[in-house]
Amino acid sequence: MRHLKFVIPFLIFAGLVAFFAIGLTRDPREVPSPLIGKAAPAFDIAQLHDAKSSFKPEDMKGRVWMLNVWASWCVSCRVEHPLLVELAKRNLVPVVGLNYKDKREDATRWLERFGNPYALSAWDIDGRVGIDYGVYGAPETFVIDKAGVIRHKQIGPITPEALEKTILPLLRSLQ
Repeated sequence: MRHLKFVIPFLIFAGLVAFFAIGLTRDPREVPSPLIGKAAPAFDIAQLHDAKSSFKPEDMKGRVWMLNVWASWCVSCRVEHPLLVELAKRNLVPVVGLNYKDKREDATRWLERFGNPYALSAWDIDGRVGIDYGVYGAPETFVIDKAGVIRHKQIGPITPEALEKTILPLLRSLQ
């Protein structure tokens, strides 16, 4: 019984050290998404540039595509945007924008100023689509395959490294 008085605190301490040691080896930007490998959530919302037209993910069935969540108020989106413009020029994959909790006029003005890399942008004014996709905040990007299954989620801005090492090889494998 006297040994338990020392063994139990030691075991608790050793468990905490192991827990923190494992936590320090992980990349804090990698947040597992429960949507990976599952069908992209359905929605049907107005397009940013044409409120009379709508967009739904089913419109992209049979195509590999990317859904990029962005907003004019998002500082990180501005960092990522030139890379998306360059990607659009390469015409590798259609990139659909999901304008997130933004004013229509602010969003359209932002695209006029910085360039429009999107095949189209859907307008998620109230953020409901973002909630269905588990969006933590803009920017986030989803790679969706021909069957409409989410294959990758990029949290935060797409970096040149993430594009070259993760996203482009994935897009090539899905084509």
